[in-house]
Parts: sequence; C-alpha cells; structure tokens
Amino acid sequence: MGEQMRTAPYGSWPSPVTAALAAAHDGRPDWVGFVGDEIWWTEPRPAEGGRGALVRRRADGTEETVLPAPWNVRSRVVEYGGRPWTGVVADGRPLVVFAHFADQRLYRYEPGGEPVPLTPVSPVGGGLRWAEPRVDPARGEVWCVLEEHTGDGPDDVRRVLAAVPLDGSAAADRAAVRELTAARHRFVTGARLSPDGRRAAWLGWDHPRMPWDGTDLLVAEVTDDGRLTGVRTVAGGPDESVCQAEWAPDGRLLYASDRGGWWQLYRDGHPLCTREEEFGGPLWQLGLRWFAPLDNGLLAVLHGRGPAALGILDPESGEIVDAAGPWTECAPTLAVHGQRVVTVGAGPHTGYEVVELDTVTGRARVLGARHRDPVDPAYYPRPEVRVFPGPDGREVHAHVYPPHHPARTAPDGERPPYVIWAHGGPTSRSPLVLDLTVAYFTSRGIGVAEVNYGGSTGYGRAYRERLRERWGVVDVEDCAAVARALAAEGTADPARLAIRGGSAGGWTAAASLTTTDVYACGTIRYPVLDLTTWGPGETHDFESRYLESLIGPLAEVPDRYAERSPITHADRLTAPFLLLQGLDDVVCPPAQCERLLARTAGRGVPHAYLTFEGEGHGFRRADTMIRALEAELSLYTQVFGLDPAPPAPKLELSP
Repeated sequence: MGEQMRTAPYGSWPSPVTAALAAAHDGRPDWVGFVGDEIWWTEPRPAEGGRGALVRRRADGTEETVLPAPWNVRSRVVEYGGRPWTGVVADGRPLVVFAHFADQRLYRYEPGGEPVPLTPVSPVGGGLRWAEPRVDPARGEVWCVLEEHTGDGPDDVRRVLAAVPLDGSAAADRAAVRELTAARHRFVTGARLSPDGRRAAWLGWDHPRMPWDGTDLLVAEVTDDGRLTGVRTVAGGPDESVCQAEWAPDGRLLYASDRGGWWQLYRDGHPLCTREEEFGGPLWQLGLRWFAPLDNGLLAVLHGRGPAALGILDPESGEIVDAAGPWTECAPTLAVHGQRVVTVGAGPHTGYEVVELDTVTGRARVLGARHRDPVDPAYYPRPEVRVFPGPDGREVHAHVYPPHHPARTAPDGERPPYVIWAHGGPTSRSPLVLDLTVAYFTSRGIGVAEVNYGGSTGYGRAYRERLRERWGVVDVEDCAAVARALAAEGTADPARLAIRGGSAGGWTAAASLTTTDVYACGTIRYPVLDLTTWGPGETHDFESRYLESLIGPLAEVPDRYAERSPITHADRLTAPFLLLQGLDDVVCPPAQCERLLARTAGRGVPHAYLTFEGEGHGFRRADTMIRALEAELSLYTQVFGLDPAPPAPKLELSP
C-alpha cells in the first residue's frame, strides 16, 4: 500500500532522492563503438574519482569494465575533449587504442595484456593530445587529430591530422609521428576515409569563429603512401556550419550543414530531407555524430526540434521512421555495423542507456548501462514542455518540473518556490531526460524550470543567433520572462524564486542577480564573471575568441565587455548567493570567483564560496557533487524559510 496523502509545506517533503543518489547517476555513457560484433563504450565513474571507464559488452550479453582504475579514457583536446578511443579485431581478438586522461598519451591495449604507450610525453606546455583515433591496419598506424602545445600559454598550440605508428616506435620519439597535412586551420576534426580509401574528408575552422558559426568541409586525395594531397574546400564558409561529414557506401559525400537555417543533411551538395529540424548540433567535442550511413544506403539519424530522436532516413524519399521506445532524447554518439545502429538514449522517465536498433526488424532494445530505478518512480519529476512569451513577443522554450511527491501535497493557497536553471554553453540546451538532480528538488517540494533561452541549440540557426552580441541580455531576459510568467500564472511563489547555472549558465545566473530583481538568491557554478579577463591568454584556446560573437569585436566595443560583466556590477549584488568552483578549472579559472568575492567583501551580502581540489570545469567526483548539491539545498532552505525533512547539512553563509 502506498503512503496516505498528507499535507505539508513545500520544501518540507521527505524524499528518498538523496544527494548521494543524484551524484551516483550523474553523467552518461558515451562514445559508443563496435569492435568486431561487440559494442564498447565509455561511462563515468563518480565513485572512482570521476574517471572515464571503458566498458565492453560481450556476445553473451555480459558487461565488463575493460581497464581498471586509475586508467581514465578521456581526451583533453580543445579541453572538452573528443572521441578518446577506437577498436578493431586483429588476429581474432580486440585491439584498442585510447587516450589516457592523466598524461594524454595514446595507448594500445589488447585484453589480457597491459596498455602500451604509442606517443611520447612532451615537456612543453600542455603537451601532446590526441582525439578521434582510427586504426589503419594496412599501414600499421592510428590516424587521429594531434593537438600540440608549443609553449606555456593557452594560445601556444597547433592542430593537425597525424598518423601514429601502432608498433610503439613513437612512444619516445615525436619525429616518428607522421603529420598528414600542413597546419592550415586552427581547429580540425578527424579524417573520414572514403570506402575505396582514396579520399579523406574533415572539418576545419579558425578564430574568431566557433564551429557553430562557420566551418570548412575539406576533401583531399590519399596517396598510395598515405599522404593527403590536393586539399580543397567543398562546402561551408564563414557563415555556414558543417558539423559532421561521412562517406556513403557508394562514395558520395554526406554532410550536415545549416546553410538553410537548420542543420540538415546533404549528399554531394543536394538536400536529403528539408524538414525544419536539426540533424546536427554544436561541435563542442571532436567526433560527435548525429548521422551514420548504413550499408544498404539508408541513414541512421538523430533529429528533431529540441530533443533529438533516433530514426532511419531513406535518402531517396526523404522519409524517416523513428525507433520505438522510451528514448526521446539521444546523445550525439552513433555507431553502425551491418544493419545494427547503436546510440545512447534517454527519456523523461529513463536515464541514459546504450540502445541498439536492428533496422531489419525495426526492434530497439537496451544493450548496456541499463536504467534501473534507484527509487520508486512515483518520486520522479513530471516535466511540462512549455513555450513562454519573451520580450518583443519572441518565443522562449522551457521544461517546467512542478513539485511532485506521491504522498505529500501543499496546503491550499501556498505557492511553491522555484529554481530557474540556465544551461551552460551558452550554445547548447537542456535535454528532456530523467535527471535525479531535478528530482532531488522537485520531490522535496521545490519546482525547477530549465530555460532554453535564446541562443540555445535545437531550434534552428535564427534562434541560436538571437544571442549574437547580446550575451548577458537575451539569456537574462528569457530566464526572467519564464520566472515572471510562472509567478503571474500562480505556478510559482514570486517571493521564492532562485536562479542557478554552471559555466555559461553561471554567467547568466550572476548577470541575473546583478541586473534584475526577480530572484531571492542564486547558485553560481564555475562561472564566467569578468569578460575583460576571459579571452586570449586567460582561458583555453577553443573558446578564447567566443566573445567576439557573444559580445562583439573587442576592438570595436571594448566598453561592452566591462558593462556586461557581473563583476562590474558587484555593488548591485544584494541577494544571497552560493559560489562553487573547481580549483583545476582552466576554462573558467578560480580567479574569476575570487575577483567577485573581493568586490562584494564587507557589503553584508550572505554568501558561501566552496572550492574543490582535483576538479576541473564541471564536477565529476561523487563527494564533490554531494557537497555541492547539499549546499545548494541549504541555501534555498535558509533564504526561502523551508523546513526540510531531514534537514540538509547547514551551509554557513558569511555576511
């Protein structure tokens, strides 16, 4: 029998969703791939220091972790990384090549043996880093992207396509690494080889563009001795983002481009499906895949407005048949083998799982990282997909998660507190999936609204471009519009609204607290706070010119950089706040937080600053995530006057 419904104030409801439970289910499987007939992938291990584990699913259905701790399969190319592993069957057994996070070397591994280094350690700066490895057995090489740090500054870096000998001869000899091309672009993705092996295709782009602004699709001939010659640009440009390229089995070139206002699929330049949907996304990591060609000429695609579903596209008719099942949101990782398609999917009531679609039978099934309900699903949040009116009548997309509990209801007339969540990026979006961090709040009687503010992906290029030169304005306005609308319609208590975000979302949270009076408090996680010191030489190379599009060209609008920065308006920060920061963060360094604290010192604003050793940009360790989440709940408890049961460990707020 279920517990009888009882009346209790919002924020006081007892919940089985603990911070430890939320931390244990943070992150998702990723980088799926076939090794022969077997499916392998990476998955996070928060309880093991946040390492990335490589997992193998054997033919009999059993899963096993391939490498023990402390092996950490993760690349640091462009800091956010890229595909960190690949595998083939050689002499009847798996041969795997992977990047190890600690030293960023490439290793060769065959089950039963020990990993053997293939690349040297560089004494210079950030060293040698590798992504998107692809084994070329005929030449005895691994082709990949090489990121080579040439000095101690974050801008002292070059990126090229390179080949690493599989025999280990480059493990102590940088000269044994064969560069496939001259360094012609600041950023490159891994090469894709045509079916006959005679052509290669890859993407390149340069500062100040980000890959969602404009990229070049490059094609070259592959010579008999494995060199790339005759490099030419076949698509893309300064205002056209090509985010992925592949070869069809018949040798035609497939790619996803947003030249028509949406990332859509093209074959040798001709559109395959003109739906106003996204068939691609922002290239935050090298090797993301939104589509994959099948041997029979069909295409596996991830597509949609907002959430991306898995479907099979017939390029001749333009028709798509979606995979049946609870997976309404798929991560941009795809692998195909024969008629089998594998991705990582989730839904509002299901965490991320490794999913296989058999295109012959049309049957989809979970293959790995199976979702198991850690608590009664009656405690899960129940999302509402909403579109709110923003300034100038523009649409603002959001997911609203009202407080929900199977055995508690609030007293008549009480409105719940709500936390507005601003996602990172900002060129990204909040996925519509089961998130136990959301459940941590909603099951206690605190509502959550994830705002996919103007600038978010998933809704076409025009929606994305709303943020151009208006970061700190449009994102702040759109979050406030959702908060005010929830209050106006009676969904939320206008006196108990908070905002939280990490990275670019931390910027939006801080900017919201300094430029609006909507929120009673805020949680700011590893943020950007000061634009005048977040650029070349101050942050990592990949995003070091991002502000040219988000704020404007520094040479033309220098005052705007200071005017938009929350740190400039620290005197307007009167609401209590919690600041969370990893001490190893090279994207948003701790100095950003320290400057804000110096500016607010002595002004009597209740706040707390928690730092975490060994954490970079985004938290990966269970103990960090637990402490951060409990501190956040304590902030809301104190500011909103809540009485949680049981109480969270108290966060000491300094005046």
